Amino acid sequence: MAYKPISMPSSSAPSLSVVRIEDFLGVDLTNQANNVDARRSPDAQNMIRDVPGKVRKRMGYRTVYTLEGKINGFHKLNGKAPLIHAGTKLYRVEAGECTEVYGEANDGRSASWEFDSKLVIADGKALLLYDGEAVSRADANGKVPILTISRQPNGGGQAYEGLNLIQPNFEEDFLVDADHKDAKEFQLSFGGLDESPVMVQVMNSEGGWDDKEENTDFTVDRETGTVTFTNEPGETPVSGTDNIKITASRTVEGYADRINQCCVGIQFGVNGASDRLFLAGNPALINYDWYSGQNDPTYWSDTGYSVLGQSDAAIVGYSVVNARLAAHKNGQDAQRNCIVREGNLVDNQPAFPIVNILQGEGAVGRYTFGYLQTEPLFLTSLGIYAITAQDITGEKYSQLRSFYLNGKLLEEEGLEDAYSCVYRDMYWLAVNGKVYILDGLQASQTDRSTPYATRQYAGFYLTDIPARVLWVEGGTLWFGDAAGKVYKFCTDPSDLLSYSDDGRPIYACWRTLDVAGKNVYRAKNFSRLYVELAAAAATGVKVFARVSGVWEELWEDTSSARYFDFANIDFGKLSFSCDNNPKTMGEKISIKKVDKAGFRVENGELNEPFGLNNISIEYVETGYYRR
Repeated sequence: MAYKPISMPSSSAPSLSVVRIEDFLGVDLTNQANNVDARRSPDAQNMIRDVPGKVRKRMGYRTVYTLEGKINGFHKLNGKAPLIHAGTKLYRVEAGECTEVYGEANDGRSASWEFDSKLVIADGKALLLYDGEAVSRADANGKVPILTISRQPNGGGQAYEGLNLIQPNFEEDFLVDADHKDAKEFQLSFGGLDESPVMVQVMNSEGGWDDKEENTDFTVDRETGTVTFTNEPGETPVSGTDNIKITASRTVEGYADRINQCCVGIQFGVNGASDRLFLAGNPALINYDWYSGQNDPTYWSDTGYSVLGQSDAAIVGYSVVNARLAAHKNGQDAQRNCIVREGNLVDNQPAFPIVNILQGEGAVGRYTFGYLQTEPLFLTSLGIYAITAQDITGEKYSQLRSFYLNGKLLEEEGLEDAYSCVYRDMYWLAVNGKVYILDGLQASQTDRSTPYATRQYAGFYLTDIPARVLWVEGGTLWFGDAAGKVYKFCTDPSDLLSYSDDGRPIYACWRTLDVAGKNVYRAKNFSRLYVELAAAAATGVKVFARVSGVWEELWEDTSSARYFDFANIDFGKLSFSCDNNPKTMGEKISIKKVDKAGFRVENGELNEPFGLNNISIEYVETGYYRR
């Protein structure tokens, strides 16, 4: 059989291709540089979102205070001077001065919650109260519960409140009726009383209360818990009303420590209210939590607790989702690590029954819980996860939110020591001198039919930030380090002095993807690279190319994007231009016969902003690539 030859058309002249990056969606530290979306960077150190789609160099920070010991926490009581926890001391911050108000705190991170014009602080050593002036232990002013009402001299009565774990005092109220009017002995619910004084009050004929004195008006057998009156107190003068109050003390070893040694908590209550404090984190009872009285963090009933899951997995933190409380545990292998409860009234008493147990990755960081766009986030060994309203009634959760950060984040040591803060729609996670950021204003999903299951936030990666704790005060982000220094981030983007860390320059860069063109097997000739910068009184850019794994500088421009600004005069960087619009700059480049090339734009100069609006790269594909 004969074959007819076919004439193939000759290849056309190479066509110009352009990679244009106009939307900057943060970093992709997980994919290889040749596989990232052009809008994301495999390396964008110290670049942060400006407006959605644009990025700039992060602003710097300044040292404000230097205190003794590592910075362990910041605690704010509305309308009052805040506290800084450094080492074992709490300092009240007022008029730029730090004054010690408490010196026996635990030298570890602390957390706080506001209740009824007081701040409750948990540091793992003692539950503390702050009223704006002084700090005191909660167990020194704890509520004295009424255990029993309408009790007869020989016992019985109606149970009313449980013992208070954090302090040993309790009260019992007796009702002396006609059948017991001659009684002198009154039996308390407990023996083994402390040696502290027993207080007794008896109702008089006018309905008031008379104080009685021990060993004069009555005696106490502390071993049996019996109070014996010298003279019978008699029948109640008000029918049906308790007429004797007896207050005694009974210390149970370890009771107070159950609360004092907690360091994890959240506000929650019946029907999702925020009127009770839930505490966990006790190192001896890792799967227990306790809840306080309503709007009373000084009362911790001995019956107000839950045992959540297995004893080998600790409660790490909490989330509130759809008026339900989710307790997150640190179990391995995606076990039942999220236990969901709701708050109800049962017989007019608060109850918090378990309504669901979810499978999912366990939480690892006590101080990594936060809400981004109302979505609860927390750190696991697989990255930053969310739990959504859709999850709370299901069987499991698997809402990873940090895919683009995980390539570096999961390589960090000591993730359990990470610390988070939400600031200006961004979730900041500090660990090992770096900060990993999720941007709540820039979320994407690959499947719009299941937006929560596929949601990923734009991510940013910051360095040289030695944050041990982070907080927001006065609309500004602050942090404290392990050396006792308290820092404040700059907030004025127009001030050149905002772009240094305590006088040190900030290095910022944006690396592009490795441009491989439409056909990776074709050789590429790169001919031009343009950058559009935000104008500033002092700014500039260096441009590098990466070919065969080696970075080489292409060009530098330190003047084109500058303009004259009376408020920011630097005679070493003076420009007489009055044009403050973004500037486009670029030069011819010559990179020939390569299969791919990557590019990096950077600025590491002192007191120089660096705003990036556009990167455009021109190239043509020629013949087949040869090594």
